[in-house]
Amino acid sequence: MSASAPEPQSSSSGSASRRSASAAGDAEPASDELALPQVFRLSKLAYFAVPAALLVALILAGTSLAWLGWTFVLPVLLAVWIGRIRTVVTEDGLHVVGTFGARDVAWAEIDGLRFTRWGPVRAVLVDETSVRLPAITFQDLPRLSAASRGRIPDPFAAAANADS
Repeated sequence: MSASAPEPQSSSSGSASRRSASAAGDAEPASDELALPQVFRLSKLAYFAVPAALLVALILAGTSLAWLGWTFVLPVLLAVWIGRIRTVVTEDGLHVVGTFGARDVAWAEIDGLRFTRWGPVRAVLVDETSVRLPAITFQDLPRLSAASRGRIPDPFAAAANADS
C-alpha cells in the first residue's frame, strides 16, 4: 500500500504541473491583451492587520470599556478601508478610489508616473498636478503597462530590450 501511495501523488503532481504549465502558457499571450477593466487592490495579506488591530482594541477596551470601548470600531474601519482603496484601469483612463473619494483621470491628462522612495505612486498630469494611485507598486508596472495598452511604458521591458 505504501508503494502505491507515492505513485498517485507523483502522477497527480505531474498532472498538476502540466496544468500549471499550460495555464502559464495560456497566461503569457493574455498578458499582451489584458481584459479591461483591470483592478489593482491591496494584497489580501493586508487583512492580517485587522485581527492585530482587534487585539489592540480588546486590550485597550479591557482597561476601561467606558472610555475606550470605541476602539472596537477601528478594526472594522481598517477592513473597510483595505477593501475600498483601488486603482481601476479602463479604456478611457484611470478610476482612482481613495480613502474619502474617487476620481477619473483620462489618458490624455496623464503625463507620466512619479515614484518616490517611501511615498505612494503618483500620476503626474499635464497641468503638473499629481494624483495618488492607491495599490499600485513598482512591481505592478508590467501589468499596468499591458492594461493601459502601452500608454504607460514598462521600464522592465525597456531594460530587457536595452540589454539584448
